[in-house]
Amino acid sequence: MQTAKSTVKKQAQGTMKDRQGEASMKPLTLIYWSRVALGVIAALICVSLNILIPEMGFFTGVSLSMLFYILTYYIYKPYFITKVEKPTKVFTTGIGAYFITWIVTWILFYTVWLWYANLA
Repeated sequence: MQTAKSTVKKQAQGTMKDRQGEASMKPLTLIYWSRVALGVIAALICVSLNILIPEMGFFTGVSLSMLFYILTYYIYKPYFITKVEKPTKVFTTGIGAYFITWIVTWILFYTVWLWYANLA
């Protein structure tokens, strides 16, 4: 049975490993945050295409964002498939964060662009 003293000692050792750089970011955490960043990039691409091609509607943007998400899965798959406990985790990790980030960023930048276009 572990005592409180040994638990605190193990936690301190874990933080020392993190400080020394021996431990790295976990694969699922890396996938999650990179998908959040890719959600912003996908939104900027959709807004740019919507500015260049005014006929492009919301559903085309949704299709592009889904295509972009699926492409990220095939990019991540060779690198992370052996580092996670279930292969489906590579596909499902960050899916909600990706699409929420995409829609919020898309609305924000499209609104800013419409506001700027009406000023000019």
